Amino acid sequence: MRICVFLSAADLDDRYTRPARDFAELIGKAGHSLVWGGSNVGLMKVVADGVQEAGGKLIGISVEFLANKARPGADEMVVAADLAERKRLLLEKADAVVIMVGGTGTLDEATEILELKKHGRTDKPVVLLNTAGFYDGLKEQFHRMEAEGFLPRPLEELMFFAEEPAEALAYLETGRSTG
Repeated sequence: MRICVFLSAADLDDRYTRPARDFAELIGKAGHSLVWGGSNVGLMKVVADGVQEAGGKLIGISVEFLANKARPGADEMVVAADLAERKRLLLEKADAVVIMVGGTGTLDEATEILELKKHGRTDKPVVLLNTAGFYDGLKEQFHRMEAEGFLPRPLEELMFFAEEPAEALAYLETGRSTG
């Protein structure tokens, strides 16, 4: 399976990097491939290192203005002209999506895939990995959107919320919650 991971390129605290590395190792050990923003810095580097060291393949999609930060030695590296093309290519090359901790770029990517799912333009599974409660507020907002009629489909059809890396991968591999 080719798993697209949306996440930060920032250097982050261990409470975020450790679970990211754990998830990366699970991807690699299971023989899956990582599809990611192609960056060789911050949390993106942590995940790419973990996948590669565990035997998984790396498929990077960088963007022209960040090409100087692209990871050397990826199995595949594409440099998109702009962020819109990058998002399109990330989703095109992936079988599933995991949203990890990140900033505005990660939120942009996350809402794009959710809009596509909402309108039936993709059926790829989407997991929001809520490391250290990072997305508690967003999760609450999504539940409010659902409860107040802003979502035309049940939230559970749009995404799965996972608290731990193993739970996220298990959902992608089986299509259902482990707990």
